[in-house]
Amino acid sequence: MRTDSDIQRDVQDELEWDPDIDSKNISVKVSDGVVTLTGFVPSYTDKYAAERIVKRIVGVKAVANDLEVKLATGSDRPDPDIAHEAVERLQRDLPYSSKNIKATVRNGWITLEGDVDWDFQRRSAEAAVRNVKGVKGVTNLIHVKPTVNATDVKTKIEQALKRSAEVDASQITVVADGSKVILRGRVRSWAEKDEAEKAAWRAPGVSEVVNEIQIDPTLQTTRELEDA
Repeated sequence: MRTDSDIQRDVQDELEWDPDIDSKNISVKVSDGVVTLTGFVPSYTDKYAAERIVKRIVGVKAVANDLEVKLATGSDRPDPDIAHEAVERLQRDLPYSSKNIKATVRNGWITLEGDVDWDFQRRSAEAAVRNVKGVKGVTNLIHVKPTVNATDVKTKIEQALKRSAEVDASQITVVADGSKVILRGRVRSWAEKDEAEKAAWRAPGVSEVVNEIQIDPTLQTTRELEDA
């Protein structure tokens, strides 16, 4: 079993090593595998990147991202300018579904609202505005409209998990209730848990994913058990 000290050391080393983030003002604390990030970063992109980096560390069970965005001098922009660029990026990256998405900005924080048919559209909308200069945060309230029945959703997710090289599908169960999906089981890392959730979100019509998968670093995969 990895100790909290092991995880903390690896998180700090990974944050310092990754060239996509300025980590000099980030503090890391770990308790029972839960990583808490505090301090400040110069952009929302860095805050998002820090969380993504932490999740790929072995032994991490959850992340509390309490980083504050303190924009560099000269990076502040009026809300109308941020909103204008956000709309342009949405129209560029989602030419067909952007007409159903509304972006509002208050104190540098973008809120996205509207309805889309697929979760990848919801996620793409957030990605489109994440790097707008002057943004301090993004709240994604876009709703995915259900389009298929629960049985189809369950089948498509189970098939996707079996195709994935990153996840041992035999350790995961899928429960579908309308457009809501519940994932249960065990995996060895946060990365596997995250990959299983991504597979669930890729199914058409899914509007909610409840990820109850437990992280167990000692878990053996089906292939390892067969080879034993």
